[in-house]
Amino acid sequence: MSSRLIIVSNRLPVVVEREGEEWKLQPGSGGLVTALGPVLKEQGGLWIGWPGSDEDAPYAEIFGSAREEVGYEIEPVALSPEEVEGYYYGCSNETFWPLFHGLLGRTVFDRENYEIYRSVNRKFAEKILEKTGEDDFVWVQDYQLLLAGLAVRESRAAARLGFFLHIPFPSPDIFTRLPWREEILKGLLAYDLIGFQTRKDVRNFIQCVRALLPEASVGYRTPNSLVTSEGRLTIAGAFPIGIDFNRYRDLARSRQAAEGAWYLHEKFPEHKLVLGIDRLDYTKGIPQRLEAFEVLLEKHPELHTRISLIQVVVPSRMGVPEYQEMKRELDELVGRINGDFTVLGWVPIHYIFGTLTPVELVAHYRSCEIALITPLNDGMNLVAKEYCASCIDNRGVLVLSEFAGAARQLKKGAVLTNPYDTEGTAEAIHRAFTMGDEEKEKRMRYLRGQVRRHDVFRWVSTFLKTAGEIGK
Repeated sequence: MSSRLIIVSNRLPVVVEREGEEWKLQPGSGGLVTALGPVLKEQGGLWIGWPGSDEDAPYAEIFGSAREEVGYEIEPVALSPEEVEGYYYGCSNETFWPLFHGLLGRTVFDRENYEIYRSVNRKFAEKILEKTGEDDFVWVQDYQLLLAGLAVRESRAAARLGFFLHIPFPSPDIFTRLPWREEILKGLLAYDLIGFQTRKDVRNFIQCVRALLPEASVGYRTPNSLVTSEGRLTIAGAFPIGIDFNRYRDLARSRQAAEGAWYLHEKFPEHKLVLGIDRLDYTKGIPQRLEAFEVLLEKHPELHTRISLIQVVVPSRMGVPEYQEMKRELDELVGRINGDFTVLGWVPIHYIFGTLTPVELVAHYRSCEIALITPLNDGMNLVAKEYCASCIDNRGVLVLSEFAGAARQLKKGAVLTNPYDTEGTAEAIHRAFTMGDEEKEKRMRYLRGQVRRHDVFRWVSTFLKTAGEIGK
């Protein structure tokens, strides 16, 4: 049996939708699908994941023709509503998500949810064992499946396993609060290769291993770290994820995007536009950003009627009370700021709660002179890279949180800011507003070069090349 690439993620690259009595597959979107889909087609691989639909759906019927539609095999993992609640909404998003982002005050440690998380990871492992052979390379994605590799390894010692964490890895003083910390570390060390977004994440992981697993030994083979534990060697390295640069550049050059950008400029004549675009989530720093824009207007009244913030918030987890409360907070904050500063013909903040189409998104990137990307903590933040790829005239300015993973790559061209420093962020916006054309162009050319060179295809090839060298 020839070696195949097996991708394992919480969600499949397709969406299952029910129309009346019929079930239909819709192609998924996002950088992961864009990057890994062509590789799976070329190698004849397999993607394993939860389809996001009821476990009673007729999976055999739904996915029977998937190979013809997407070009590779798809294998669903059925989850019950109780499993989804405990594993995904509970442990993954109430424990690991806030903890790994360093937000202890929002972290919930629930033993029952963790047991469900562990059992679902075993269910994914059983599917991997059922559908793969020892020669296949299994690449598991993200924090929802931290223990899947360990469950595979227990049954198949020679399995070839890789893992990539898309979110940050916390420092030891944060990670050690986790009641199941040793098991999670041992689960990660069951993989042959662990990929992180930044070298800081790798350092945090190694420090946690040293603090909590004293029997493990750590070494280095530039540029990666080597961990030997229980007779096994694990490589840990930084593999910063990118975007499909050409896709965003070409879309920005399209007639549809140009028309959309023109429409926005006509709608906001004589204004410099600042763009914030985020999924509804407390890690994105949206309230702090709005407050910084308010301070900007207070300290620089000469900017009134000359600058406007377009804040797009993409709905997420709206069934969760905490996210509903977050939306109410944003609604009230925007209302208060606009109430204080609006004058005839000018509203300072234009708030969009909804999803933009790809063309609408790129049109906003093209038309906004400043991108305000200020997460409190982020594994990478691909919006920042998408904005740069879409700035085909090299005239945009990226104001970026120093706590975004992307800041490591883009710091020489971006205006960095601390999102917790409200006045500092306000001054960063002012600096971007007053920046000269020559400096703007120099910075954006650098940024676009970085994003183009370190695109999502390089991410895939670098990770898989490193995986292929294991044992040599």
